Amino acid sequence: MNQPLDQIEGAPLIRPSTTEHPLYEQVVEACRTVYDPEIPVNIFDLGLVYTIDISPENSVEILMTLTAPGCPVAGEMPGWVQDAVEPVAGVKEVKVGMTFDPPWGMEMMSDEARLELGFM
Repeated sequence: MNQPLDQIEGAPLIRPSTTEHPLYEQVVEACRTVYDPEIPVNIFDLGLVYTIDISPENSVEILMTLTAPGCPVAGEMPGWVQDAVEPVAGVKEVKVGMTFDPPWGMEMMSDEARLELGFM
């Protein structure tokens, strides 16, 4: 019996980003301008941005999560990210999707975020 790709043992739970794309670093920096209103750290270093997928035509798809499904800004955060990334020179269009699978955990934070929040 064939298992769906996302359930194959050893398959990543989060689709990899297109880190080799020339716009990747600029899109990351744009994501770093968006902050979770309850935590004084940007969403990228918090680990809320799961995937940044940039097509050869410079269309950007971002898959992100929130620290908790009941986050009060759940409806607004994707728009904030879209508004931050759209002005990046060369970006054709931006789509931001939300997922809670896998759920966010503190281990997803960057070392910078852990240090800033006093976890290191």
